[in-house]
Amino acid sequence: MPIRNRFAELHPEITAWRRDFHENPELLYDTHRTSGIVAEKLKGFGCDEVVEGLGRTGVVGLIHGKGGSGGKVIALRADMDALPILEATGADHASKTPGKMHACGHDGHTAMLLGAAQYLAETRNFEGTVAVVFQPAEEGGAGAEEMVQDGLIDRFGISEIYGMHNSPMVPFGEFAIRSGPFYAACDSFAINVRGKGGHAARPNNTVDTTLVASAIVMALQSIVSRNADPQQPLVVSVTSFRTESESFNVIPEHVRLQGTVRSFDQDLRDVALQRVKDIAQTTAQAYGGIAEVTMDEIPYPVMDNHARETDHCVAAADTVSGKVNAQAPRVTGGEDFAYMLQACPGAYIQLGVKTEGGRNAGLHHPEYDFNDEVIPLGCSYWVTLAEQRLAG
Repeated sequence: MPIRNRFAELHPEITAWRRDFHENPELLYDTHRTSGIVAEKLKGFGCDEVVEGLGRTGVVGLIHGKGGSGGKVIALRADMDALPILEATGADHASKTPGKMHACGHDGHTAMLLGAAQYLAETRNFEGTVAVVFQPAEEGGAGAEEMVQDGLIDRFGISEIYGMHNSPMVPFGEFAIRSGPFYAACDSFAINVRGKGGHAARPNNTVDTTLVASAIVMALQSIVSRNADPQQPLVVSVTSFRTESESFNVIPEHVRLQGTVRSFDQDLRDVALQRVKDIAQTTAQAYGGIAEVTMDEIPYPVMDNHARETDHCVAAADTVSGKVNAQAPRVTGGEDFAYMLQACPGAYIQLGVKTEGGRNAGLHHPEYDFNDEVIPLGCSYWVTLAEQRLAG
């Protein structure tokens, strides 16, 4: 792999940054420590401008090429936030904050983009400007949308924007991408089931919310099997079933269900969300109960890669590793980089970290840890993409 020699030299230092971020995870927009470190390092690298507080706690660094300011501006984006998960890696650099951990690799994404920023500021072997974008609140807070609304694209005149995510499902050193819809639209729902509680020995005097909620869970599975075109991917998952009682002899008055819908087609998305409401309400009614359905306030749209920019990513990845799957399977996970791609041409690529015989815990798993060995490759990809897109 033609990894830049400079990143072999910087590898221990970038790894130390990554592990420091891992030890000190921050959630959603509360990335004040991480953002502060990012801004401080960008200034130390000699970035021409560092803007803090964009999209609440986002950071943007501008690096002008050898011709100075002016010309095309491309952006490279990394996410900074962690997840509300209790870590189980047992690593020396494990989270110092119980209940918070970097279980998706955003610590690695931030460190790799910082490494790339240092190299680009040192060499400036390009024309135009590179904007390095560090975003908070990818994990459910729509930080990408917040940064766009705060002027990210227009303020800096960005004409192309690119993202990258590590993948424990892709072999180490390989890249995966596809043009068009790549990551699914992500919606979540909550169903509050109300009935009549009472003694479990006299269910005839109750409206059994546990029975009602169970019937709703089963009925929701018909949406995929009977309302969706078999050629269109769709996921409907109920992920939480909670009652107000833990007693063996009490039928609860109230049960709360939570779940998610993932889709790639807007018409099917609309149908699925409406069916969740209809099925929950009519099923509850059939059993004598009531179901109140609410949808999330921040649904993520489909992340749709632009064709030309996807080709640019493929070219850079091929230069760096020679192993690129340009027809990667679609991902039913959500990604708020979708908001940036709605506002500006760009593309998003996966970087494989799966190793033979390795732990390879999946994203959002309590045993997941970013693979530090991929850092030089990820940094080299960012630099290669920037230099190719801003060649003189």
